Amino acid sequence: MSSLTAADRKALPDSAFALPGRRYPIPDASHARDALARASEMHNRGRLTAAEYQTVQRRAREVLGE
Repeated sequence: MSSLTAADRKALPDSAFALPGRRYPIPDASHARDALARASEMHNRGRLTAAEYQTVQRRAREVLGE
């Protein structure tokens, strides 16, 4: 995965994140794939609602062109 420093993350627009609160950055395909994996993990642990999980999936797949 490409590196995203704190300064880089702060410079991203809110639209580059899958969820409000600047959660799950998806500025590129590498981060989108990682967001899919992490969201699945957090959903299975009960730390993401079904709606949040679906939003991450939808937004990440848009970045991936799926």
